[in-house]
Amino acid sequence: MQPNITKRIIDGDFEVYSFYKYSDIAPLIKTKHRFIGASIYNILAKNSFRKFALAFSTKEDNNRPYALGIDDRVDSGYSHTAILAKALKSKNIKPIFGKLRAKNRVNYSGQTLEYRLSHPRDFKYTFKQDVELILIDDIITTGTTLKEAKNVIEKSGAKALFALTLADAKDA
Repeated sequence: MQPNITKRIIDGDFEVYSFYKYSDIAPLIKTKHRFIGASIYNILAKNSFRKFALAFSTKEDNNRPYALGIDDRVDSGYSHTAILAKALKSKNIKPIFGKLRAKNRVNYSGQTLEYRLSHPRDFKYTFKQDVELILIDDIITTGTTLKEAKNVIEKSGAKALFALTLADAKDA
């Protein structure tokens, strides 16, 4: 299946680009907490994030943004957001790891917007100020996680340029 990039705007003006509809790759996404998920995420990342990285250019060669995975902790032997961020490594994008972690390890899968809003992830950002970042996540559902991450990063003095997700669950 070929990626078909879509764009969603959250938080007023923050752009989130997704490569697939969630419904098109749901069985693949659901492998993320199993051993085989690492291989599946690597294939999906090469077919989408890697191609994006090779086509992405910046205005200035020395102003290369960082790709930052949302809460890239290792679960089930690997981190799915780290796999996606790593696929962006190129002359124009530099992945970084372990710099945005959730203090609250709440699981949002299948939860309502009200639940998500009343149980924030409470992110901690531990990287440089005055840098530009591309946020990375596997799925955008309500946008709650990406909004919270963006706000924490920007309060810390960094700039979130946009987000990339593997799949958009809107209308799923």
